Amino acid sequence: MLKVNSTLREVIAEEIERMSDSRLEMVSITAVDTAPNLRHAVVYIDVLEREGHEPALDALTGAAKRLQSAIASQVRMKYTPQLEFAIDPGVVGGQRIDAILRSIREGELENNE
Repeated sequence: MLKVNSTLREVIAEEIERMSDSRLEMVSITAVDTAPNLRHAVVYIDVLEREGHEPALDALTGAAKRLQSAIASQVRMKYTPQLEFAIDPGVVGGQRIDAILRSIREGELENNE
């Protein structure tokens, strides 16, 4: 499954680069989680701009058929998975931890002054 997820990630990322949708300019595919039966896959994304998550998800959802077609033509699989897109929770959690640490550091600097 790791090989399948890695291959799907590469194919989807390459196809997104070819698309001319401005909502997808700062999108990174962070991971793909394919179901064992190969019929469904969740594609996790990160967007550089914080307010760009929803437009990027909308654009990817609209382009799901095109991305599935690219997978079908480039990867030999028994089934072509139906794609679902989600924000990578690890990236969001990391950003939240970073913000907390930054606020703690700023609080310590203010207390030392």
